[in-house]
Amino acid sequence: MSFRTIGAVCALSLGIAGAALAEYPERPINMVIPYGAGGATDISARTIAEPLGAAVGKPLVMANVTGAGGATGSVAVQNAKEDGYTMLFARVGSHSVNPAMKATLPYTLDDFRFVTVYEINPFACVVSATSDLMSMEDVLAAAKGDGLSFSSSGVGSGPHLAAAMVLNAFGLEDAANAATHIPQQGGGAAATAVLNGTADFLCTNSSALASFVANGQMRALMVTTAEPVEGFDAPTATSLGHPELEQMVGWTGIAGPAGLPDEVADKWGEWMTAAAADEEFVSSMEARGSIIRVMSPEEANEFIRAQYDTFRKLVDDLGMRIEG
Repeated sequence: MSFRTIGAVCALSLGIAGAALAEYPERPINMVIPYGAGGATDISARTIAEPLGAAVGKPLVMANVTGAGGATGSVAVQNAKEDGYTMLFARVGSHSVNPAMKATLPYTLDDFRFVTVYEINPFACVVSATSDLMSMEDVLAAAKGDGLSFSSSGVGSGPHLAAAMVLNAFGLEDAANAATHIPQQGGGAAATAVLNGTADFLCTNSSALASFVANGQMRALMVTTAEPVEGFDAPTATSLGHPELEQMVGWTGIAGPAGLPDEVADKWGEWMTAAAADEEFVSSMEARGSIIRVMSPEEANEFIRAQYDTFRKLVDDLGMRIEG
């Protein structure tokens, strides 16, 4: 075979490979939601699914892969083929709190390529509407007296750390152990635990609680912001003298395995920009207290690593690092 023939074959091969890559996606894309139905991640994912699917031009197969505070679903994507056909709705719990809290977590931030963060939301602390706890002072008194229980979406999750941080800020010594933690399989189950009386208290993202507060099933006692949050008739952390709690925020983004090609990541950036501009999506999420802001891959990685650093310091300060 001549050098000319070899060159022609190589050029043809490269052309075919380029054409194949340009056709991404050729089939449905699997979208892993690492938390259960009804939680903040699930709500965000399923609200953006329609405009995102329209932008992608192929079906999105949404699947809740739950367990281990978001780790099970995250590992499924970590180990997936690096072709863009298995992607993750990454969340503050799975990719900021979990890595900060769990020394034996089976992944690090370096095992993923984050293509965007598109939603940021504050935390809110709530009780059942039928609860005798009317304020954060009542919550603290209960924790120091007859006892207080709080639910979360799992050990090492954002709501787990949030409750401990809030109780610590309000003066409960050894907050991580002084109140009874009742972990659940996802954010929806954590909210249900408060509604049915299994747990007294919950601190989680506003988006997961807005509907319960709006329909009178839950009472908000505080939001972790400087300014009031629409739909939550509750004092802010700053107004209660705890501006340090403003660093407790949730976020949702999209990630693939670490080796996700640049061309695929670029397409996701375009799709997310289009999807997150959908008026119905924006109005729905803003009504839940969320801020819609589409970050570039570079911005997203910087933001997520800064969040990890913030939560790692909190974990160390509270003595909540899980070594086993």
